[in-house]
Amino acid sequence: MTKLLYITAHPLEVETSISLATGEAFIKAYQEANPAHEVIRLDLYKEDIPQLDADVLRAWEKLRAGASADRLTEAERSKAARLEAIVDQYVAADKYVYVSPMWNFSVPSILKAYTDATSIPGKTFKYVSGGSVGLLEGKKALHIQSSGSVYSEGPLAPIEMGHRFLSNLLRFYGIETTESILIEGMAYADRVPAIREKALAQAREYAEKF
Repeated sequence: MTKLLYITAHPLEVETSISLATGEAFIKAYQEANPAHEVIRLDLYKEDIPQLDADVLRAWEKLRAGASADRLTEAERSKAARLEAIVDQYVAADKYVYVSPMWNFSVPSILKAYTDATSIPGKTFKYVSGGSVGLLEGKKALHIQSSGSVYSEGPLAPIEMGHRFLSNLLRFYGIETTESILIEGMAYADRVPAIREKALAQAREYAEKF
């Protein structure tokens, strides 16, 4: 069965977030077009996502050295196991939809923590002589991102590091292209109704072909 992982990184509700509302419009249309596909929802603000702290790094070092799990501290063992579960769930999916606002030109920190959890050698990529190779070839991704101003073109384009970061990371995983719905200009109140309508229409359109 085809699995779509729907990953949201926004602390507010659908009623107050244009990016989440757009994501919901996408999911509704996608499920109507693909009733046999499984959609797995991940609200990152409600998930346990360990930071890559000293416990994690020590656990990985011990495991690489051949230590069994019972040689790890409780904190090391639980965090390493949780990170393994996160990346295994990620790798098992066929399609990915990310929903996030742009904060300070980039993604929310909780999404960065999640990408740290999915960037595991031997799972999403592997090292080879002279570099690395992504292991998720043939999979698809979509990023829905909202922002107060316009960053896809014009003078602010060089400092956009949200969609650019995510699309580059997924390319590193082997996903050649990350489609996008960029909901830009939300700080301009008079433009919001038109921007919202366009985003919802784009979501439904993308869902039919994704």
